[in-house]
Amino acid sequence: MSSLRYAAVAVELDAPAEAVFSLITDWPRHREWMFLTDARKVGQDRIEAYTGIRPFGFLDTMTITEWEPPHRVRVAHTGTIVRGEGAFRVRPLGPYVCRVVWAEKVEVPRWALPAWPLVHAATVLMARRSLLRVGELAQR
Repeated sequence: MSSLRYAAVAVELDAPAEAVFSLITDWPRHREWMFLTDARKVGQDRIEAYTGIRPFGFLDTMTITEWEPPHRVRVAHTGTIVRGEGAFRVRPLGPYVCRVVWAEKVEVPRWALPAWPLVHAATVLMARRSLLRVGELAQR
């Protein structure tokens, strides 16, 4: 049995929304901004992301469920470690400023629930750091 848990981060970036969305959805470029993660597209609507330092890490398989460039992409996490839903939303606030929201709703096994507060805090910290890096890259 598992329990659903939610984590989200929102940041404002000094970069055009289109450039930010393009970078977020350029899967091979994830290694440039997402903490310890390599990603690749493996089909029309499938993505694989490995997080960690091999052999210590996990494979996160995803299916794109919504694709609305340059504003939103949603995925279903279909792996054995990460299951649930995730989304990136990008909203322009001006020509060179945007707001990005990264949200995840994941299934946490009941035996792992005591660790959720620590996992949640680490996830939010790394997601915020990663999104700020996206902003830096999109400004170039």
